[in-house]
Amino acid sequence: QRILRLAEMCRRLETEEEKVLPFYPSSLAEGEQQDARRVLEETPAEPLAWAMRDYVGLERFWQRFNKAKLEEQALERERAALSQRNRHLRELLRQYLAGISVSQEGLGEPNPL
Repeated sequence: QRILRLAEMCRRLETEEEKVLPFYPSSLAEGEQQDARRVLEETPAEPLAWAMRDYVGLERFWQRFNKAKLEEQALERERAALSQRNRHLRELLRQYLAGISVSQEGLGEPNPL
């Protein structure tokens, strides 16, 4: 109950986009979605399935949690790619600056440009 109350409080802090389109569209085909709905509507036979019925209200929480984790991983990959690009650009800039500077050591060495 505490988690559900917290979820209600967090709902007020969501952006308009999150309220309108909170999840990515399903990647399941129509037939697969119907099969999934049919399985969910069946009466569970196993004790674990009965216990899971108590947590149906947390399904949206786990969807949001997983969406946040996916976005976190995507941003981490983007950060790593941008960091690599930044290192590459810094190296090119260093080479450029070394090529345009004039010094006694630079006159004897081949020009990197």
